[in-house]
Amino acid sequence: MCLLAAAHVFVFSAAAPFFSNVDEQIHLDLAVKYSQGHIPRSLEPVSTEVVPYATLYGSPEYVGIPANYPGGQFPPPPWTQPLEKVRPALVAKTAVWRAVTNYEAAQPPLYYTLAALWWRLGKGCGFHDGPLLYWLRFLNLLIVAILVWMGFAAARLVFPGHRFLRLGVPALLAFIPQSAFYSIQNDVLSPLAFGAAFILLVRLLRAEIPGVRLGTLTGLALAATFLTKISNLPLLAVSGLVVLFKIGCLARSGKLRAAGPSLAALALCAGLPMIAWLAWCKHTFGDFTGTAAKIQFLNWTPKPFSEWWHHPIFTPHGLWTFVSGLMATFWQGEFLWHRQPLASPVVDTIYAISSVGFVGVAVIALLFRSTDAIASQRQALWFGFWSFIAAVAFLGFLSILYDFRDCFYPSGAHPYFTSGRLMLGALIPFSLLYLYGLDRALRRVKNNWIRPLVLIGMILFMLISEILIDWRLFPNAYNWFHM
Repeated sequence: MCLLAAAHVFVFSAAAPFFSNVDEQIHLDLAVKYSQGHIPRSLEPVSTEVVPYATLYGSPEYVGIPANYPGGQFPPPPWTQPLEKVRPALVAKTAVWRAVTNYEAAQPPLYYTLAALWWRLGKGCGFHDGPLLYWLRFLNLLIVAILVWMGFAAARLVFPGHRFLRLGVPALLAFIPQSAFYSIQNDVLSPLAFGAAFILLVRLLRAEIPGVRLGTLTGLALAATFLTKISNLPLLAVSGLVVLFKIGCLARSGKLRAAGPSLAALALCAGLPMIAWLAWCKHTFGDFTGTAAKIQFLNWTPKPFSEWWHHPIFTPHGLWTFVSGLMATFWQGEFLWHRQPLASPVVDTIYAISSVGFVGVAVIALLFRSTDAIASQRQALWFGFWSFIAAVAFLGFLSILYDFRDCFYPSGAHPYFTSGRLMLGALIPFSLLYLYGLDRALRRVKNNWIRPLVLIGMILFMLISEILIDWRLFPNAYNWFHM
């Protein structure tokens, strides 16, 4: 399954030309700056090393439309044209890119450090120009392969006696059509970092007296989650509550003193890296998260508390708009093509309804303890549920908090944070809940073949619908297959 996941990501990331509309040039710029040993200290311009890549290899089809080009057709790649013909356009694009500001400069450093090492390794292997760009994007093959293995480890831990769920979770992760895995961006590391934290915290909950090694690894995983993406903060908040719950249990059983070294190791390994980065952001960008400068750059303004309640999310239609849009991008991503979502409304609706439905079935099964789930299993699933809900609630809160004015996304006309990639950290807990809900929905079916057949049908649906939706990418002259 790990190899199938890597092959799946390779095919679609190779088919997608550069640069995706999800700030791919900006994330490339940060990776390149880190490879040069430069950590940005302000919202500075794009580096001179990145400008030629952005100028030469960017396909206009993500945010452009054919009507804006001569003859109603997009121009062919510059490297296939005589230099004299394309020189004026390249000079103009170069000037534009030299003036672009990287407004993601305060993003946490973990992904960019790994990407920088991978970039330098690619250069050492002799890659350059377009193939070097794809080399950096293909780092996601390794990430998704590890993610699938980690999904299996989580399912085996939570469902040790249930083969369908143990194999279903990694299968779901291997074929999820999330376009974030086909792009250069730090979101791809979140499910790996929090997936590790989730597994270790479940082990911590189950340990009679946790050891120092478990405390150390758990703290490092939580620190990695924080140092990957600021949007992982709600996952860390739920994790903190889990740790406090465990401390309470240890105190009631009189074992808190014995577990002291483990808890101290957890606090130090999680807290010190977090405090160090918060201090860096405060010193460098003026606030503890480094987001104030980005918010100011995007011209978002905080709304007065009294205006929060006028947001359409507090209406049934607005709430469904938020939830369905968020679930659609959580499954399929946010790629645009000719300024339109690279998605299908029908497929989006299926993903949204099945997500709400199966997670709802899982919650009902957990509330009515008539299921065969043991206490430790229910505990892990509740942890996963609240992690997922916290991520959703956080994006809902951000939707309410700001006036987005004339920003492209979110906007004053559509004031919803429906970026599913921002909650990818909850991908493994969600997969556990989703398939547990499916299993409970089929509990009255006695035929043992029904569940695997339903799962195979789901995977075929995911793969076939993704091929049909993304097929227009494969003939694109800018992609890896034509480069």
